[in-house]
Amino acid sequence: MSRPTLVAVAHGSSYPAAAQTVTALARNVTRLAPVIDIRVAFVQHAEPSLPQVLAQAGDNAVVVPLLLSTGYHLTTDIAGAARRVAGPLGPDQLLVIALLSRLAEAGVPKGVGVVLAATGSSDPKAADQIAAQAGLLAAELDAPVIPGFAASGQPSVEDAVTRLRDETRGPVAIASYLLAPGLFHDRVAKSGADWVTAPLGDHPAVAALVIDRYRTAA
Repeated sequence: MSRPTLVAVAHGSSYPAAAQTVTALARNVTRLAPVIDIRVAFVQHAEPSLPQVLAQAGDNAVVVPLLLSTGYHLTTDIAGAARRVAGPLGPDQLLVIALLSRLAEAGVPKGVGVVLAATGSSDPKAADQIAAQAGLLAAELDAPVIPGFAASGQPSVEDAVTRLRDETRGPVAIASYLLAPGLFHDRVAKSGADWVTAPLGDHPAVAALVIDRYRTAA
């Protein structure tokens, strides 16, 4: 029996680089697990849409949301779209690997306090999940890590940077807890931190996590 198709569904953005990042992530999934048929879909602002892809993938498809926490798009736009829908990507130790890699790429020294900059959501579960991811990252860094939110939730990324700078009396880095470039990452980059990492993007640890979510749901 053939394996069910993995439908990786992202939020979508008007930034062309966002869709390119999602496509690159899908390619990395294929490199790690070539037996899996993966197809990409978007909730909004880009094509193809989730209904379009599901119509081709069939009823046996497994939808893996490329979302780092729960929220409206997962619970409303995605949850009822297919019989098998995986949970959000975060929190997870594999994301710690990707975050540490991005911090190293940005040249952030050891011991520097970090703001984990997420989009945010009105769903209280999302804040809990992001706080849990911050805790996982802090345990590996042995440095303070606090969440900040670019769109919905408190504190804002700017306020989190200011607070952490005051508490540590030192420089502050932002670990971008975003999957792809776009409006929110542009906003995060202007939040006053000494270092800002690239989005998680197509990091191999994120690709491995997508496969893990797929296998769990399948």
